[in-house]
Amino acid sequence: MTIQEFIKERPYLVWYTKNYDRLSEGSIVEATLNYGDFDDVKKLIEILGIQRVAAIFRDQTDPRRTRVNYRPEIIHYFNLYFDAHA
Repeated sequence: MTIQEFIKERPYLVWYTKNYDRLSEGSIVEATLNYGDFDDVKKLIEILGIQRVAAIFRDQTDPRRTRVNYRPEIIHYFNLYFDAHA
């Protein structure tokens, strides 16, 4: 399964677009970690690998960025999760 097939099966994660083929890995990771359930997260990790998902997440939540689209509790949880598993 590709990352685009993954997101096409989960339109509730990206309700703001129907153009699933043009979504970047980063957009899909962000939507899944923010709005998906843990089964969605596990499938995402199965497709991209935990190291890749962790790297994208850490880049997106870097404190030097001017805009971060994750809620504080999501950042906290996945920092702990990726520190333990990635």
